[in-house]
Amino acid sequence: MDALKPAVGWLLGGIVAIALGLAAKPLLPERIADIASVMLVSIGVGSLASGLIRWRLPALYEAAPADLRRRYTREILLAMAAYMVMVVATVSVLRDGGPEGPLRALVALLPVPPIAFVLRAMVRYIRDADEMQQRIELEAVSIATTLVALLYMSGGFLQAAKVIDLPAAAVMIWVFPLLCATYGVAKFLVMRRYQ
Repeated sequence: MDALKPAVGWLLGGIVAIALGLAAKPLLPERIADIASVMLVSIGVGSLASGLIRWRLPALYEAAPADLRRRYTREILLAMAAYMVMVVATVSVLRDGGPEGPLRALVALLPVPPIAFVLRAMVRYIRDADEMQQRIELEAVSIATTLVALLYMSGGFLQAAKVIDLPAAAVMIWVFPLLCATYGVAKFLVMRRYQ
């Protein structure tokens, strides 16, 4: 029961975010309902995954010192909140036609700086961790990058052979989230090997 205590907030937050995401479509304006729904459900799934890790695999969560974990969590949450605001703003402006030319490109790229801050937080976390944790992170990142690159390249070959037909924008946008998810699974497997 003690192991469940630190995870309860993450688990409840995940359930609430998923519920809000499922309820968002009828409650929000049409132009942002889809993106808000996807974001809330994604946040919910991430929060549930974090809660489950804290509860069932505390060694995976506690691999770094508490102050490093707090800083990392704070930086990631702030950057992801900014990212969500920028995505909603971008979608809202561009769905209504929006500006033309270079200003349109600028609006389309609004979500990129917050993701740069996410990457910065990840690099700082790895840099400030101890040598063993750095090794685990390096292996997990290497495995995730290799698998996602292989998948992306395979998709490119299938697309070129006209076996599949996926919109390029959707595929490119989902590379980073897929990399993050694959990294999480790889980190879990690498850490189990070192336990």
